[in-house]
Amino acid sequence: MIKLAPELPIEVDAETGVWTSDALPMLYVPRHFFINNHVAVEEALGAEQYAEILYHAGYKSAWHWCEQEAALHGITGEAVFTHYMTRLSQRGWGRFIIEAIDLGAGTCRVRLEHSAFVYQLGKVGRRVEYMFTGWFAGAMNQILDARGSALRTVAEQVQSAAEDGCEVGVFVTRPLASRSLDNPRV
Repeated sequence: MIKLAPELPIEVDAETGVWTSDALPMLYVPRHFFINNHVAVEEALGAEQYAEILYHAGYKSAWHWCEQEAALHGITGEAVFTHYMTRLSQRGWGRFIIEAIDLGAGTCRVRLEHSAFVYQLGKVGRRVEYMFTGWFAGAMNQILDARGSALRTVAEQVQSAAEDGCEVGVFVTRPLASRSLDNPRV
């Protein structure tokens, strides 16, 4: 087991204890702590309402991250999306594998293996990684915007390893029928 991967720069400020990676402040918490909090909020709000809230928050965060990283590393287009999937995979959420991406069409398909949610919750018979959906649309839309494209996308989870008969999660993006900045899921 690797204790610290040099390809994932982690710095800890000796005075403040603040962790940074890719020049962004980070929090380091046990997986069970995060998932238990996630499940508690889901139970309080209902999965559908919580998924909607997380979609918008994740969308905004992914847009910001991709914008910052593209500028920092001087990368564009698919390279930004690949970099994002690599970093997500290095942070314990699971392994995100790009199966297909077509920026011109506004589509992508991402496979998720080794999901932190499935590791913690097991086979619960439903899609449990909905937290990630906004991430894919936010990343795609930031990349499209940076290219000068007016095309916008929406993302959804179409499969989870937490479902019976499934071994991996799958997420897809597709173009929006109409552009709505207030509700990127329209």
